[in-house]
Amino acid sequence: MVGQPILPPATIGIIGGGQLGRMLASAARVMGYRIAILDPDPECPAAGAADELMVGGYDDVAAAVRLAEASSVVTYELEHVAAAVGRAVAERRALRPSLRALEVTQDRLAERQFLEGARAPVAPWWVVRTRAELGAATVALGAPLRLKAAIGGYDGRSQVRISGPGDLEAAWAALERSAAAAGLLLECELDFACELSVVVSRGLDGRAVPFAVGRNRHDAGILFETVVPPPAPVSAAIAARAQELAVHLATALDVVGTLTVEMFLLADGSLVVNELAPRVHNSGHWTIEGAATSQFEQHIRAICGLPLGNPTAHGPAAMINLLGTGERRPAGLVGVPTALADQAVHLHLYDKRQVFERRKMGHLTVLAATPAEALERAVRARAALSWS
Repeated sequence: MVGQPILPPATIGIIGGGQLGRMLASAARVMGYRIAILDPDPECPAAGAADELMVGGYDDVAAAVRLAEASSVVTYELEHVAAAVGRAVAERRALRPSLRALEVTQDRLAERQFLEGARAPVAPWWVVRTRAELGAATVALGAPLRLKAAIGGYDGRSQVRISGPGDLEAAWAALERSAAAAGLLLECELDFACELSVVVSRGLDGRAVPFAVGRNRHDAGILFETVVPPPAPVSAAIAARAQELAVHLATALDVVGTLTVEMFLLADGSLVVNELAPRVHNSGHWTIEGAATSQFEQHIRAICGLPLGNPTAHGPAAMINLLGTGERRPAGLVGVPTALADQAVHLHLYDKRQVFERRKMGHLTVLAATPAEALERAVRARAALSWS
């Protein structure tokens, strides 16, 4: 896996103009690259950082072809890209991470098959396509369970918890349409000590470099906070194993770019992979201020064939998401001076013009002497903020 590097001022195409596309574009522009964005929203967060915005859906092959022809390399900030769009781009330009990485990670069933083939530990699971199969699988696996759409779910969407036989009818009714379209994943709900994630970037030369392990907490399926390094019960040995597992999976998937591996730490100290994302990730936002090279710059380096940067963390860090509240309305953040009175606090807003309940609007990061102190100061800053 070698090739000539793609040098500034070449154009990098990004499928997706959300906050991840915006932060990727910002990192690339600092390095001297031009940016072309494909997104269905002409006012998407990345629009202000792009040299060219192509308005089109993630199933718009014609728009994807225009993006590829305007770019020297194409990447993506989300997995929910139509297969025809991925193929159209890959036929014309280098798509990094590859079409295979995209196809594996956008389908939960394909992802589970890949993980088992790579000998990565996963929760016991079953493919469900009919109501009868759901009943049989529930008996075989035993509750509690999670029933998930194979394609299209994120941030806790398109999945249902099954605590016993009494939940089957409602669960099936909620996801029956997804079962007919692509099948469902039914898996055991694990009793885990905490959730961890590792962001790892891998270059054209095959060298993979992981960032520090983060401990994540979710609120109804949406990532709420990440702390680095993770506190007890995560030992240095467990963190090292998590990084090794992430590097192994990035290599097995032949990723050029970034792969994020979310995993559970069980009470016995074992690790179980929960999900893969072939891209920069919410749980890696702390790297902007907290690491020698951010996940966004590292991704740009990787997809352009440049040497990877130093991923070393500057010290303990915490990241907290800023989620929207209330009905849809123009976004106005109140309390910024109070939050930023703590000089350790860094505020990132995504330039989303409308705010509504649980929408990801931005994040805060704090570096401090200990993970607990970093998290405490981030929580205090978050409490000072609200949406007008």
